[in-house]
Amino acid sequence: MARTVRDTTLATRTARARLKSGRKHWRALDNGRHLGYRRNRDSGTWFARYKTPEGRYVERRIGIADDTADADGLAILNCSAAQARARDWFAEQERREVGGHVPASRYTVRDAVEDYLSWFAIHRRSLRNTRLAIEVHVLPTLGRVEVSKLTAQKIRVWHERLASTLPRVRGRRGEAPKYRDMRKDPDAARSRKATANRVLSYFKAALNYAFAEGKVSNDQAWRRVRPFRSVEATRQRYLTRDECVRLINACTPDLRLLVQTALFTGCRYGELTALDIEDYNPDSRTIQIRASKSGRPRHVVLPDGQAEDFFTRLTAGRNRQEPLLTTARGRRWQKSDQQRPLLAACAAASIDPPISFHILRHTHASHLAMNAAPMGVIAHQLGHSDTRMVERHYAHLAPNYVADTIRAAFPDLGIFEADNVAVLPRRS
Repeated sequence: MARTVRDTTLATRTARARLKSGRKHWRALDNGRHLGYRRNRDSGTWFARYKTPEGRYVERRIGIADDTADADGLAILNCSAAQARARDWFAEQERREVGGHVPASRYTVRDAVEDYLSWFAIHRRSLRNTRLAIEVHVLPTLGRVEVSKLTAQKIRVWHERLASTLPRVRGRRGEAPKYRDMRKDPDAARSRKATANRVLSYFKAALNYAFAEGKVSNDQAWRRVRPFRSVEATRQRYLTRDECVRLINACTPDLRLLVQTALFTGCRYGELTALDIEDYNPDSRTIQIRASKSGRPRHVVLPDGQAEDFFTRLTAGRNRQEPLLTTARGRRWQKSDQQRPLLAACAAASIDPPISFHILRHTHASHLAMNAAPMGVIAHQLGHSDTRMVERHYAHLAPNYVADTIRAAFPDLGIFEADNVAVLPRRS
C-alpha cells in the first residue's frame, strides 16, 4: 500500500482555513497524480487529478473535506482518507489504459459500477440520477469490496441500513451533507424503504451487467437479496378537468404551450424540450419521441379535436428544424426552467399543494384510465415496455366489472335522508 504523503498545507482544518477560497490547491502524490483541495463558502472539496499517457489531465471530485464536520470515511474525508480514495481512482485509470481488463480476483464493486455507467451513458437516459444514487449510497460502503467476495448477507445489511438512514437534502456543492428530519412524518419508514429498493435495483443492474459481460462467474449473492415488500406508494396525484383549466389560465404564454403539450401527450419534460417541429406528423397525428428515458424511440398518438387544432396552430408557418417549444426569450427550454414558473402558476390557480411537472404526465394517463382506455394502450402511450407500472398506478381509476357489479347490486338500505343542501363544486 502506498504511504500517505504529509502536507502541512492540506493535512489539518486550521491549515486549510488559511488557503485562498475559490481555487484548487494541488499536492503531488506521485508522478502525474495529484490530490486537490478547493475551499468553498462553508466547507471544502477534495479532488483527484490524473495525467494520461497523452499528457492530458483528467479530474474527478472525490469527496467533501472535514472542515466543518467530523470525517466519516464515506462522504466526509480527512486528508489521509482523501489520498486513499484518490489512489483507488488512479488505479482504475491505469487499468483502463491497458485495455480495461481487471483480474476477477481484483474486480471491485467500483469497477463494476464504472463499467455499467459507461454502457448506460450510451444506451440509456437519466444517467445523472443513476450515477448520483450509486455514488452516494453504494460506493462509500461497498465500492472497495471485490465482487467475487460479495455475499447476500453483506448486501442485505447494506440494504437494511440504507432504509434506516435519514434522507439527504440537496445543498450547495462542497457543503457537508445535510439530512431531513423525518421524525414527524408517519410515512417516513415506507418512503425510506422505497428509496432503498430503488437504489438496490440500480446496484443489481450494475452487478448483472458485470455477470453478463463475464467479469464475474456467479450472480447468486445479489439474486438472493429481495427488496422490501409493499412499500411502493400507489396513490398518484392528478389534476381534475377544472384544475387543468385553471392552471392553463394562470400560466405565462410560453409555459401555457408547454403545459398544454404535456397534457395532450403525457410526455416527460425532457422529451418535450427535445422536440422539433419536424417531430410532429400532421398526417398520422402523432409526435415522434426520438430519445426516451429507456433509450427506445416511440410515437405518441394525439387525441382528436382540440389536440389536433393545437398542434396545427403551434407548428403553422415555422421551420421544420426549429424547437417545437421555446421560452419567452425564444430559446429551447432547459433543465429546471419550468419549476419556478409552474409553482407561480399553481399559486395563482389555487392548486394546493402545488404540483411538479411530472404530475401532468400522470394527469394524461389518469384521464385515459378513467375513460376506459386499456392498460396496454396507456403503457404504449407512456413508453413503458409492459403494463406493470401502469397497472400499479392507474388500474384503480379504470371502470371495471367488479365495481360496476357492486354498484348495480347493492340495495338502498334507507340509512341516509336527502335534504335541500346544495354542495358547491370542489375546486381542488
